[in-house]
Amino acid sequence: MTWLLFAFCGPVLWAASTHIDKYLVERFFKDTGVGTLLIFTSLIGLFGLPVIALFVDVTALGATGIAVTAFSGLLYMTAMYFYLRALQQEEASVIAPLFQTSTLFTYIIAYVVLHETLTPLRILGGVLVMASAAAASYQPGRRLRFKTSVVVPILACTLTLAVSAVIFKYFAVKDAFWAVTFWTFAGEAVFGAVMLAVPRYRRQFLGMFREHPGAVIGINAANELINLGGGLAARYASILGPVSLVQAIGGTTSFFVFVFGVLLSLFLPKYGREDLSRGSLVQKGIAVALIVAGVILIGGDASAH
Repeated sequence: MTWLLFAFCGPVLWAASTHIDKYLVERFFKDTGVGTLLIFTSLIGLFGLPVIALFVDVTALGATGIAVTAFSGLLYMTAMYFYLRALQQEEASVIAPLFQTSTLFTYIIAYVVLHETLTPLRILGGVLVMASAAAASYQPGRRLRFKTSVVVPILACTLTLAVSAVIFKYFAVKDAFWAVTFWTFAGEAVFGAVMLAVPRYRRQFLGMFREHPGAVIGINAANELINLGGGLAARYASILGPVSLVQAIGGTTSFFVFVFGVLLSLFLPKYGREDLSRGSLVQKGIAVALIVAGVILIGGDASAH
């Protein structure tokens, strides 16, 4: 069962990355907006392009595959814009369950575009995913009872990610990992170039670069490596074990984000703070349990077919 170890490496590394994103937003980009961080993120991939090109035939995808993969990189950065906007306003342990709604959107779009089957168990899993979003965003005692300023950006993010995932599957380019990575990075770099063309973002970027070049670039580069490591581990696990179960295990990211948030608050509050009140812990626990159960139902049902 070696694949289980690699399968769980994905959500653990992605959970760590979520908290790093939160730290970057709080520490360096609270006042400048998320556009500056997006420029850093989108341009970091440029350093990997010549390395990948040395060892991989990046033209093997063909013109259509290249265009679609680059467009997927643009979609990814658009999704990250909505994601970081939400992180500016809410704790990482609340954002993580909402982020898992991408699984639900993926199945809905795949049903329409790819004509994949939606079984009763998958539908039930989708209902649990939606219930998780409601539980995570609920605000008892307030007139506006749901955090629309958080839920709307995250749903926009996960919907964009789902479209990107279905594009990959439709054009069957997902097996050429490094060639796909190359053109995804290229598409992300185009996004960063467009952002730099906006005077306000360019001034903010250059100003942040002068103030904290080492810290911001170093942390962001490490974060990208952590993300890549999670993706590689999950991909390797899908080769060794059932891909649907690997996807289901990926849904436990919310649980690890929750655990890391509690540990940071208790032992390293300088790098992360979570609301540890009894009511908040119960609410987050319910949201995590719902999302894990929903994703397991969706993925586990697929493994039976």
